[in-house]
Amino acid sequence: MRPFLSHPFDDDKLKEECGVFGVIGVTDAANFVALGMHALQHRGQEAGGIVAYDPETGFNNARRFGYVRDNFTKADVMATLPGSLAIGHVRYSTAGSKGATAIRDVQPFFGEFSMGGCAVAHNGNLTNATQLRKELIERGSIFQSSSDSECIIHLMARSIQKNIPERMKDALRAVEGAFSVIAMTRTKLIGVRDPLGVRPLVLGKVGDDGYALSSETCGLDIIGAEFVREIEPGEMVVISKGKVESSRPFGSAKSRFCIFEHVYFSRPDSILGGRSVYETRRQIGVELAKESPVEADLVCPVPDSGTPAAIGYSQQSGIPYAMGIIRNQYMGRTFIEPTEQIRNMGVRLKLNVNRALIRGKRVILVDDSVVRGTTSRKIKDMILDAGAAEVHFRIASPPTAWPCFYGVDTPEREKLLAATMSEDEMRDWIGVDSLKFISLDGLYRAAGEAKGRDKTCPQYCDACFSGEYPVAPSDQIAKGFAMKAAE
Repeated sequence: MRPFLSHPFDDDKLKEECGVFGVIGVTDAANFVALGMHALQHRGQEAGGIVAYDPETGFNNARRFGYVRDNFTKADVMATLPGSLAIGHVRYSTAGSKGATAIRDVQPFFGEFSMGGCAVAHNGNLTNATQLRKELIERGSIFQSSSDSECIIHLMARSIQKNIPERMKDALRAVEGAFSVIAMTRTKLIGVRDPLGVRPLVLGKVGDDGYALSSETCGLDIIGAEFVREIEPGEMVVISKGKVESSRPFGSAKSRFCIFEHVYFSRPDSILGGRSVYETRRQIGVELAKESPVEADLVCPVPDSGTPAAIGYSQQSGIPYAMGIIRNQYMGRTFIEPTEQIRNMGVRLKLNVNRALIRGKRVILVDDSVVRGTTSRKIKDMILDAGAAEVHFRIASPPTAWPCFYGVDTPEREKLLAATMSEDEMRDWIGVDSLKFISLDGLYRAAGEAKGRDKTCPQYCDACFSGEYPVAPSDQIAKGFAMKAAE
């Protein structure tokens, strides 16, 4: 089966990192995991995998390209994954190869140790993976994939600790970057977050004795699990026999959770840091309207990620909210290479303008971000072709001027529009009447920080906006990446 081909609309968006989900203490655990993966599909739409353990058949796995619904709802596939313990992973490749040979990069990864097998699923990116991989290969490790996540398995194999949780601690102390890891042995479900807590991970209760780990709370909701708490930055939980044991394998550090989870990545019905993602995004729109008002007739979201912010902008400004752009929910991605004619249609395959509504109106378009800017230009053209009198863009994040090295597939810096142009230059290049981004302080206020961003000790990881990386990207620096000069 061929892997997904990105659609032109998706090429101008930051790609979701990955999603991880695990469950223990329930009958047919793999079915619960498949449901959790389905809820987390927005975090990775390229491929998915499940590993399950059953005392009679041992560890079993299934890895497939494509959507969860197309692979892990089939009875013949799920019948190969018996047992009361399973973990799963949905993937968009942020490290490793892409293409028809990349099934070997689909997680979870599995390793057999002297004390038994272990499967590992990783959300995030290891910023020293290139150097680690080189050292491990020189010491005899044989890699099966091109993924940075496989380093964790090999580091565990090198550890001299007597049990798998302790080996995992050894391995994760050696890595740098961002990670939320879910792992499983024959009897245990393990969850770990990196010391800064860049990527999310939550714990839920399933029935009387079962537990679940998920990248987001929406994964718990779909299986009817009760939200217990977030796994804390730098924490490891080991779950077995209805009991959760917690430890702190890393030195203490101040949390630097990814603020773009609030802007775009997480589902709006999830809860992050005790806050509704939907409410944060709505509040972003409120802040945008305060910071960048403009006279207009309609506030329209660029669906679907701009919708909550557009609602907030409309509520604060008093300008009516309207669905000026309609998204074709059934386009999805395609296994068929589109013709040149189809490619030239670009964004129109997914979005269509509500012409009767737009004609003659001054329109405010609210979108989550501007990356390369190519989609923004196409949407502007569509709105003007439909007869709009004016087009004003309001963006629910600050200018994305720096690449992310912590698990988000970001273009090289020179391909980011905000890295090479001022706000006014971007406005002219896109060709709109006005273009305004929310300020970094405004984004922090929307996320619950009343005083805005603490410049001496930021509360979130905002490197894609500020260029201030909480963990130095060692591999990228070795390749010549120029860090932002200290102010």
